[in-house]
Amino acid sequence: MGAAAVLWTGGTAHANGPADNTTPPPASGNADSNGDLSAAVSRIKVTQVSGPTGGKTGSISSTDVNWEPPPCWYEPVYTPEQLKAFSEGNNPLGYVSPHEMWGGQKLWTDHYRDSKVAYNYEDNALVSRGGYDNYNIGKKGYFWRGVARDPSDPDSFGCERVMFWQNAGEIPDVPNAPTPKTLAEYAYDKVKVPGTEIELKPATKSTVNAPTWVWLDKGTFREIKVRAELPNTGLWAETTAKPVALHLNPGTEYAQAIPASGNCEINEDGSIGTPYQRGDSDRTPPCGIRYLKATDGTPYRLSASVTWQITWQGANGTGGDLPDGTFETTQDMNVQEIQSINR
Repeated sequence: MGAAAVLWTGGTAHANGPADNTTPPPASGNADSNGDLSAAVSRIKVTQVSGPTGGKTGSISSTDVNWEPPPCWYEPVYTPEQLKAFSEGNNPLGYVSPHEMWGGQKLWTDHYRDSKVAYNYEDNALVSRGGYDNYNIGKKGYFWRGVARDPSDPDSFGCERVMFWQNAGEIPDVPNAPTPKTLAEYAYDKVKVPGTEIELKPATKSTVNAPTWVWLDKGTFREIKVRAELPNTGLWAETTAKPVALHLNPGTEYAQAIPASGNCEINEDGSIGTPYQRGDSDRTPPCGIRYLKATDGTPYRLSASVTWQITWQGANGTGGDLPDGTFETTQDMNVQEIQSINR
């Protein structure tokens, strides 16, 4: 074979022209994740600015089932000097879009050094892109490339433009160019919240018709702020998750949540409900459950989910709201058929 191969996850093609140097986009693809310059992975820097650290944590789920973080966007990847060093290295193999790899020097030097046209499928159409003279060395800027959050997502094929040049200090005027909101939504996916380990009284076994008190001490749940920055762009965003409510699901139809909605509001001091005190056995808790039927050897699965209100602010005075998120944990509840309370 006289020319190096263009490597697709769904096929192999060659480098002599539009008829034989491309293949249609594959149904899915797998991007490298080794983090080097040749891998189609994001360079967004994520930092937790505030909130609890350590202990058991998990990712929130959007309450809007139709909402997802952006499937793809573009990022600056190479300076001219970096691209020259990579392209003229030993058998360079790397991504020029989220789903297409070029292997061997010739493809890289043809397009980025010797000004030859490159071809790729964009929006299911074969598109040609003009080449560059000597990697644009001497100019200030970066070569930008598409990045996919999940390469197997069909929507991730919206950033297939072959890696292209953008002057320093400029954001490309292309579909799916990054914005502060892009980074805010990316950070949403990185928010880690603490597990919902609620306090119960009685702690080990509830009693039929007697209320089980549920509470969370103040400070257990605090705002969590995550910052996402895209290097060499001036773009940043901070996504804040604020706990606003605890929802209880008793795990059986033979129970009553307190309040009836199952939603226990978070108090101003960050606590939820009220801790049980000696002598409270005849009172109704502000947050709790009343089981109406004993378990028969198989415990009920009590679930507790915290709703997190999500907001963001970013570069250039931008900001807004994102869909609320939830995080749920479950625990076993045994219920006995006696008319006394374990104080």
